Amino acid sequence: MRDNRMAARGGAVLLGVLALLHVYWATGAVWPAADERGLSLAVLGSVVSFGPAVVLPLAVIEAVGAVCVGTYAWGRGGRFARLARLGTAVFAGGLLLRGAVGVVWIVAGKDGSGAVFPWLNALAYTPLCLVLGGAVARELRR
Repeated sequence: MRDNRMAARGGAVLLGVLALLHVYWATGAVWPAADERGLSLAVLGSVVSFGPAVVLPLAVIEAVGAVCVGTYAWGRGGRFARLARLGTAVFAGGLLLRGAVGVVWIVAGKDGSGAVFPWLNALAYTPLCLVLGGAVARELRR
């Protein structure tokens, strides 16, 4: 049970870091890649824009998720505890869905994804989504 709570707290921190990373990318920076195309291929497996109109809304969603999950995982919220629980459930469901899609990409392959994405997906993105999503879901059931 303690491990699930720690994973939920880790999920909140991860969402906060992802929100900051998306704000960073909105400035036009492309770290850790050499250019926007390379960043897109590594992160998403296809070429899409990393412009502010695309990444800032994601940053807002991630920041709201970080607040919901953090509020729930640290047992805060007061009047907003139900809303925090709902946001946490949405976060867990989203992670598990991304993990399931990642498994399909691993098994079926993802066309046009370049050389980096399949490895990052198989070794980092998908396992992280499944482990964190499962732990947060278990924490919600407690």
